[in-house]
Amino acid sequence: MCLGVWRFHVADADMTRFEAFVTQRLPALYRYAVVLTGNRHDAEDLVQEALVRTGLAWRTVQRKDAPERYVRTAMVRIMANRWRRPRREYPMADVPDRPVDDTGPDRISDIAVLDSAIRTLPPRMRAVLVLRYVDQLSEAEIADVLGCRPGTVKSQAARGLAKLRTMLDGESTWTR
Repeated sequence: MCLGVWRFHVADADMTRFEAFVTQRLPALYRYAVVLTGNRHDAEDLVQEALVRTGLAWRTVQRKDAPERYVRTAMVRIMANRWRRPRREYPMADVPDRPVDDTGPDRISDIAVLDSAIRTLPPRMRAVLVLRYVDQLSEAEIADVLGCRPGTVKSQAARGLAKLRTMLDGESTWTR
């Protein structure tokens, strides 16, 4: 990933800290983005956009001493905005670059069945479950991050868990 874009906005000492943060936390942030988006390609875009925003606000972010929380919150908010305003994609004659197959995200969950079941959930429902059970946020905090009411968070979580239970009841590898 090229980080030179921020050299005009961030001092060299800050840039060094930002590059160290990205180098250290990128795999975890990428896995988190895969869980949020449901696929690797959208996860790459999500991480990149969140890191651009973080890089531009790095002085403030590092003073608050919570850069990873800032990036994760940015990812969830970017996803929420995408639900509200769908992206428009334009087909191209030639693929501009070739994807690299990374096996790292496959280690997100030890239970492949659970991983595939989570990917089938709608994006907002998946985000609620990730924020609730991965980030361990309260319903009020999730509502704040997603820009909705706590009641919506409760209903999305209940419906998401019900769907997961229905999908996983027939799987012999799943235990309660």
